[in-house]
Amino acid sequence: MRFVLDILYALALTVSSPVWLYRMIRHGRYLRDNSQRLCGAVPIRYGLQPIIWVHAVSLGEVNAARTLVDELHSQLPDFQVVVSATTETGMSAAERLFAPGHWVFRWPMDFSFAVSRALDRIRPDLVVLMEGEVWPNFLAACERRAIPVVIVNGRLGADKGYPRYRRLGPMARRLFGRLTAVGAQTAEYAEMFGLLGVCSDRLHVTGMMKFDAAVTTDHIAGQDELAAAFEIGASDKLVVAGGTGPGEEEMVLSQWPRLKRACRSVRLAIVPRKPERFEEVARLIAQKGFGVIRRSERPDGCEEPVDRDAIILGDTMGELRKFYSLAHCVFVGRSLVPMGGSDMIESAALGKATAFGPHTFNFPQAEDLAAHGCVRVQDSGELAEKLEEWLTDPSGAEAAGQAARRYVISQQGAARRNVEMICRALHRVPAAVPGDIATDEIDEA
Repeated sequence: MRFVLDILYALALTVSSPVWLYRMIRHGRYLRDNSQRLCGAVPIRYGLQPIIWVHAVSLGEVNAARTLVDELHSQLPDFQVVVSATTETGMSAAERLFAPGHWVFRWPMDFSFAVSRALDRIRPDLVVLMEGEVWPNFLAACERRAIPVVIVNGRLGADKGYPRYRRLGPMARRLFGRLTAVGAQTAEYAEMFGLLGVCSDRLHVTGMMKFDAAVTTDHIAGQDELAAAFEIGASDKLVVAGGTGPGEEEMVLSQWPRLKRACRSVRLAIVPRKPERFEEVARLIAQKGFGVIRRSERPDGCEEPVDRDAIILGDTMGELRKFYSLAHCVFVGRSLVPMGGSDMIESAALGKATAFGPHTFNFPQAEDLAAHGCVRVQDSGELAEKLEEWLTDPSGAEAAGQAARRYVISQQGAARRNVEMICRALHRVPAAVPGDIATDEIDEA
């Protein structure tokens, strides 16, 4: 079967080559780590220290993995933890968060020779997959080597992922039956995994780790420097449109004059989700007749005068949380257009009044957040109405933000529950209290 899959993967790669070649030339993507991606040339494990391999596909999964890695170190200090990612944004985030203390490398494509070489070089004692992206050659290769594979923070898209796997029929049951354990975000997701072939005794509802990764403090490192670079003062009311997708920037800009009329001290920052869209959004702002000041042109310490009427463009990576920390209120993007939503937990955790659109299928927690301080809007008009309300009623904005933060705090603890599941897969007894280490099982036979 693995040779059949290799042929199918090669055909798919050939058919899709115009797309990735265009992205390579136009956006500079796929230019590095190709020996790891295509040939499995990942780092080589020397010595006897056991290894846990954590794989996070993209940016959101990488961010969620931070608390998992910390808890793994706490309970299993004798293990080395290594991290892989698939996407460009995922790799950048993983390198920023985990290197150089951890090996960070590219996830190999599911060609049998690539995954076999990667597993032979790392020789992991256990593999952790964030959320639920499974590949048949990889799971089969782990099974041949008796390497446990667990899913944490598990979820399946009700409209895409789950139906796609269900169409595989018995092949899906064989695929998911190879998993050692699954920690699902919700009981509904656990049921989906069970219908796909995961045995009930391997299913656990452990909650969503993105709540654990959320920062709930009132002050973020670097926010003062960011504020100084753009002369954002205490009297300014900054509206942040974060993680936006195609079409949304234009929607926000169309409502900007209304917000300016409602509040003289309002300022606007737009932070697109994808870095390859920074130039496009800069051009759009100028075409709409607004001034634009870019973060890449105003680094920390910049003392050039600022046009306070210009729109701030966050065109650097890893600074969205700083913008959120300075915000009076927030719109979380990729939600007014059908893209599934960006992470709304970050701004809610910081106690910011947060709005998002109707398209949040990637974030099932959006419904609960909307019941605890956040607001779901249906279009750009409703968004402008809510932002205007928060701008003119600061106490209402503060109350909404604090309610959302309290809810985020109430949902934390999933990372610890997932690590307890991992400990059992490794035949360890989980730590009884936070800060203790897991212990070896005692064979009473």
